[in-house]
Amino acid sequence: MTLLHLAGVTRTVQLVDAPPLTILSGVDLDVAVGDRVSIVGRSGSGKSTLLNLLGLLDNPTTGVLEFDNRPVKSFSSAERDRVRGRDVGFIFQQFNLLQGRTALENVMTPLLYAQGKQFWQRARIATEMLDRVGLGHRLGAMPDKLSGGEQQRVAIARSLVRGPRLILADEPTGALDLETGADVMALLDEVATGSGAALITITHDPAIAALATRHLRLDHGVLTVAGANIGRTVSDDDVHDDLRDDDLAAVPA
Repeated sequence: MTLLHLAGVTRTVQLVDAPPLTILSGVDLDVAVGDRVSIVGRSGSGKSTLLNLLGLLDNPTTGVLEFDNRPVKSFSSAERDRVRGRDVGFIFQQFNLLQGRTALENVMTPLLYAQGKQFWQRARIATEMLDRVGLGHRLGAMPDKLSGGEQQRVAIARSLVRGPRLILADEPTGALDLETGADVMALLDEVATGSGAALITITHDPAIAALATRHLRLDHGVLTVAGANIGRTVSDDDVHDDLRDDDLAAVPA
């Protein structure tokens, strides 16, 4: 069953006093339920822009983007927010935990927007999820009292607590050492497998990308199947003049 379908997707932004900048060019991608997909790309390749599209945060300039066989452009703003909150889980490199809130409170946060049983039983559900990622004994710990690996586990628990059908991991091990990163990826794969969620990992690290079953490469906005060099480190040395994705935050959509 296809969960995400992209056909001929482009993303272009209008710059002030300059020609339009094309960030994504003709992206085709199908992601099925339970898929494990990695997308490798260097800085400026369009990874963050693609993540925003996959996570229903933005619309393509042209092309088709469907979620669960429905064109995303047909969603109202409120419906898009509901679908994203219910069906999409985000995991980021910097964890993005709420400071001054315990591990349990952080994981409960998405359930504040849930309905019915998920809302009323949010403390129990969050506790069970933290126990599932091995942090049942750290419910009351503040983020600054947790190691990097523990913070990422809290972030994973938070992203999965509503049972999303799609997990988007954006450089999920970038702030971790090699051994801890491998442990976190193994945990993420295990939990995603248990829930049947599709997992898309966006990374510049070929070693992390190699853990997926499908390997793609994004280069200057063009998405292709990664070849035999998936294990080769992607270098930024030859792209120092590329426009970085982070710079696009200041560009009007």
